[in-house]
This record gives sequence, C-alpha cells and structure tokens, in this order.
Amino acid sequence: MEVNGYKIEPDADLRGADLEGANLTHAKLSGADLEGANLSEADLTDADLTDADLTDANLRKTNLSGANLRGALLAGAKLSHADLEGANLTHAKLSGAKLSGADLEGANLSEADLTDADLTDADLSGADLTDANLRKTNLFCARLRKTNLFCANLSGAYLRDANLFCANLWSVNLTDADLTDADLTSANLTDANLEGADLSGVIMPDGAIMPGDAIDE
Repeated sequence: MEVNGYKIEPDADLRGADLEGANLTHAKLSGADLEGANLSEADLTDADLTDADLTDANLRKTNLSGANLRGALLAGAKLSHADLEGANLTHAKLSGAKLSGADLEGANLSEADLTDADLTDADLSGADLTDANLRKTNLFCARLRKTNLFCANLSGAYLRDANLFCANLWSVNLTDADLTDADLTSANLTDANLEGADLSGVIMPDGAIMPGDAIDE
C-alpha cells in the first residue's frame, strides 16, 4: 500500500514522513521506523504498529482506536487528544509522552512505561495498567474510573483532582504521590503503599474526606 508517496508496509523506513490526515486504517506497520513522523489527525484505526518506533512522532488528534502498539517506542511522542480507545499498548515505551486529553478508555497498558508522561485530563476509564510504570506521571484531572492499576508504580505521580472511582489500587506504589482532592470512592487500596503521599481533601473508599497532610512512615 502506498500513501502520499510513502510505502506502507512492515519494517518500512518512514522517519520524518508527512502522513498528516492520512487514511491508514488496518495498516500493517509492525517494526516500522516512524521516528519524528507527522501522523497528526491520521486514521490508524485497528492498525498493526507492533514494535514500531514512533519516538517523538506527532500523533495529535490521531485515531488509534483498536490499534496494536504492543512494544512500540513512543518516548516523547505527541499524543494530545488522540483516540486510543481499546488500543493494545502492552510493554509500550511512553516515557515523556504528551497524552493530555487523550482517550485511553479500555486500553491495555499493562507493563507499559509512562515515566514522566503527561496524562492531564486523559480518560483511562476501564484501562488495564497492571505493573505499569507511572513514576512522576502527571495525571491531573485524569479519569481512572474502574481502572486496573494492580502493582503499578505511581511514586511521585501527580494525581490532584483525579477520579479513581472503583479503581483497583491493590499493591500500588503511591509513595510521595500528590492525591490532593482526588476521588477514591469504592477504590481498592489493599496493600497500597501511601508513605509520604499527600491525601489532603481526598475522598477515601468509604466516603470519608481526608483533612490531612502527607502520611509519614
């Protein structure tokens, strides 16, 4: 398949390619090199991007719903307001990625690396983040309703005003995290590590509102 003069195929060299607004539904791009490519507002619904390199790529407002991004490299990628609903991002590398306002509802992010990523106002409702690394991730006003965060690392994460209604936080590392005014109604905090976390104004699982300061050891 050829789009805008670029050959779309597995292991393709598409570094810096301009594919803005391109129709790439069901595209087979596993192992492709898309570093620095412009894919803003492109349609990659159900595309296969397994192990693709999308480092620093522009994916703003891109439709990646149902896409397979397992093991993909997305460090520094711009994904603000992208549609990643139901996408497979298992083992994906998203450190420093910009995902503000992105739709990740029902996405699989198990064992993904989201260190220092920006997920401000992102929708992660029902997503699977088992064993994901979210250290120092910005989750301000993020929606994490019924999200599975089992054994995830959220140390130093910014979760102010986040909605974690019914979230699974079993064995989650929340050391030094900022949860100010977050909603944890009916969340599962079994064996969660909250050492040094700021719980000021947090709505706890039982509905109680915390007045408090950071938790000391």
